[in-house]
Amino acid sequence: MTTTPTVTRQHTVIDSPYGALTLVATDGVLAGLYMTGQRHRPPEETFGEPDPRPFTETVRQLGAYFTGELRTFDLPLHLAGTPFQRSVWAGLQEIPYGETCSYGELAEHLGKPGASRAVGLANGKNPIGIIVPCHRVVGASGSLTGYGGGLERKQRLLDFERGTGDEVQALF
Repeated sequence: MTTTPTVTRQHTVIDSPYGALTLVATDGVLAGLYMTGQRHRPPEETFGEPDPRPFTETVRQLGAYFTGELRTFDLPLHLAGTPFQRSVWAGLQEIPYGETCSYGELAEHLGKPGASRAVGLANGKNPIGIIVPCHRVVGASGSLTGYGGGLERKQRLLDFERGTGDEVQALF
C-alpha cells in the first residue's frame, strides 16, 4: 500500500502598491503570489492555513523590490506545472529587470519557435506573479497583451521597472 505524502500549505496577505498580494507556500516554499481579481487565481480554500512565518524573506525581498532596491529575487520557489510550463517560467526569470520580450522571442529562446501561443498560455498560468516576471512579456509589436493581473497593473509594473512610474514607496 502506497501512502500519499502530506503537503502543508500556508498563506498570508500583504499590501503592495498594486493591491493586496496573497502569498502561498507549499511545505514552507513559496508556491503562489496572487493579486486581487487575478485570472487563474486558485480558490482561496486551497491556500491553506493563515500563517505569515514561511514568508519572512519573501516579504523582505518584495519590500526591497517595491522601493527600487532589488531587481532580482533570490528565493526558493515551488513551481507546480507541466515541464513546458516550468520551462516558460524559468525563461521568464531570465528577462532582465526593466526590459521586455515578446511571446515569440521567448518561444525562440526556449527552442520552440512557433510556440508563441503555447508560451502565452503558460505565461498566463504563472503561479508566482511579479517574482516570476510574466509582466515583462509583450506582444510582437511591443503592445501590451494579456496579463492575469490586468493590463493596467502590467503597465504600472513595467513603468515602475523602467523608472517612468511613480510607484517607488516604502511598504514596511
